[in-house]
Amino acid sequence: MALLLVLCLLTSTGSGQGLRTGAANANVDPQLRAVLLEAVASADSFDDRFAAEVWLTDMSQRLASQVPDVDERLQILRTVHQEATRSNIAPELVLAVIDVESNFDRFAISSSSALGLMQVMPFWVDELGGGSHSELLDVQYNLLLGCQILKYYLDMENGELVRALARYNGSLGRRVYADRVIDALRSKWYRA
Repeated sequence: MALLLVLCLLTSTGSGQGLRTGAANANVDPQLRAVLLEAVASADSFDDRFAAEVWLTDMSQRLASQVPDVDERLQILRTVHQEATRSNIAPELVLAVIDVESNFDRFAISSSSALGLMQVMPFWVDELGGGSHSELLDVQYNLLLGCQILKYYLDMENGELVRALARYNGSLGRRVYADRVIDALRSKWYRA
């Protein structure tokens, strides 16, 4: 269904150029269109502009109810893709982790003091040379650390997702957290 919506959006101007054309479709919010065009142009972690356009458009629609502000939503999506790609993990997995960890609230603070989108523990800031724990509320820094930590656990567990997710959450031996992330991955963040 989401792929169908993306394809309709991409071909709806009649020229087959989708968001890349100068002509705006009456069904597409021109401000959203402009923001997406800018996001596509600056999305350097993608293989090509078309891949960026399709992924950002699709994921933006899926994330809209949780992050209504278009600029914030696209900043999160671009950064997720960039840091996940740098860490060699699927961006959709990172989106599922964020969905479960913080519900995309970049200012989230857990009862155990974990911070930000990926709920990174503040001791990591201390381990990496100090600084303010509030740095973990920065989207890019939080995703950089969160993706590297997740990748470390995936490698440690030889790609075994349930165990790696349990390690990430500090719940090794229990499946509840991993099952929630996997459910979010399958039901919402799957690749179309």
